[in-house]
Amino acid sequence: MQNFVNEERYEPRKRSTGDRVKDFKEIYEIFSKEDASAQADRCIQCGDPFCHSKCPLHNYIPFWLKATSAMKRELAFNLSNETNPFPEITGRICPQDRLCEGDCTLNDGHGAITIGAIETFISEEGFKKGFKPSFPGITTKKKVAIIGAGPAGIACATYLLRAGIGVSMYDKQNRAGGLLTYGIPGFKLDKEVVARRVRWLQDAGLTLHTNTQVGKEIGFDEIAHSHDAIFLAIGAESPRKANIANENASGVFTAIDFLRHIQKKQFNESYDKKFEVKNKNVVVVGGGDTAMDCLRTSIREGAKSVTCLYRRDKYNMPGSKKEFKNAIEEGAEFMYNVSPKEILVNSEGQAIGIDMQKTILGSKDASSRQVVEIVKGGDFRVDADIIIFALGFIPSVPTFLAENGIEVNKSGCIVVNSEYQTTKSGVFAGGDCKRGSDLVVTAAKEGKEAANAIVKKLLG
Repeated sequence: MQNFVNEERYEPRKRSTGDRVKDFKEIYEIFSKEDASAQADRCIQCGDPFCHSKCPLHNYIPFWLKATSAMKRELAFNLSNETNPFPEITGRICPQDRLCEGDCTLNDGHGAITIGAIETFISEEGFKKGFKPSFPGITTKKKVAIIGAGPAGIACATYLLRAGIGVSMYDKQNRAGGLLTYGIPGFKLDKEVVARRVRWLQDAGLTLHTNTQVGKEIGFDEIAHSHDAIFLAIGAESPRKANIANENASGVFTAIDFLRHIQKKQFNESYDKKFEVKNKNVVVVGGGDTAMDCLRTSIREGAKSVTCLYRRDKYNMPGSKKEFKNAIEEGAEFMYNVSPKEILVNSEGQAIGIDMQKTILGSKDASSRQVVEIVKGGDFRVDADIIIFALGFIPSVPTFLAENGIEVNKSGCIVVNSEYQTTKSGVFAGGDCKRGSDLVVTAAKEGKEAANAIVKKLLG
């Protein structure tokens, strides 16, 4: 270990830009055995590893780096899967530059360990060798229902099944995975990767009910009466609004609707063709990873032009640096320090552009972030056929919550105690529906912790 002096940091090779924009296949190659071992060998094995502390799941990062360096594949695989319900997914999509890699000691002049790429390698190499996550089978008579098959739901199911508890999962979509399946594009996360993990849970005893919306196809009471506990993992799918004129005009979409329908198109499922953007001028309002997903998806769908409009400068963009870089490589244009004022429409109510205002960054607010201020007289027009708002998400509040005494706060987030239990006994909640829109790894952390709380309640 500690070979950082002789070995520089490098990332997995990417498919050429010309090739990758033609399809939705993943753009990064998996590390070779030699590259993974060499990069892992750079780790200095800190006594107080900041990478471990910064990871929401507190993964055993230095330990599986050491095992990878020594080519102890099974040990690395087991360590990686012990703390993480789906390391092959987080390795691909986590913003490592803001988490584990961002706090790597080697960032100070040498370049962080490529933790995410090694994490992906550990799983994929293990799968090739026939390694699988270990489950004991259903060993208790207890049963838990999980409503929502996204990251928090999958994480919760994983740790309940590890405890031998039977799990039934309900989701309104045609496939499990939530935003992993219908939100994050395939060029970042191949959908077979998600489906494979779900199949292993089914092999371990999970009963999956897709196309089943609670309150419609099945009642909450019916689920409650047939299970010993319920975990709510319904996510946060209501888009934040810009609250400007004509934002509901034809040709104006929210990011979640756009990404979901394009993914359904990739699945050959029924989708709304109004979301097709071929030969159209597309603008995306927002600067996070979801905005990058919309930009890069539009490029692959054959848009004539693709432009991102962001109200701060590029140094304040909230998303992952690598996703921003990939979007630029693939042809996205960026316009900074601008804020939307009004959607411009024609006589038929179709969007034809967006009236923008120039901005500057002023004094810092309570969170130490500079406040966005509008520049007077700085209005200008951006022509567009399609306008996509990627301004974040807030939780939806299904009617069955209030009907069953499950409280939400003023933001629509489900209220829970320190053990993830809601205001209704036996009902737990975690992930975006509990804290608001956040990272996949954060949802995984909460699903895992909620599962542990449920196991404690049911099994003592």
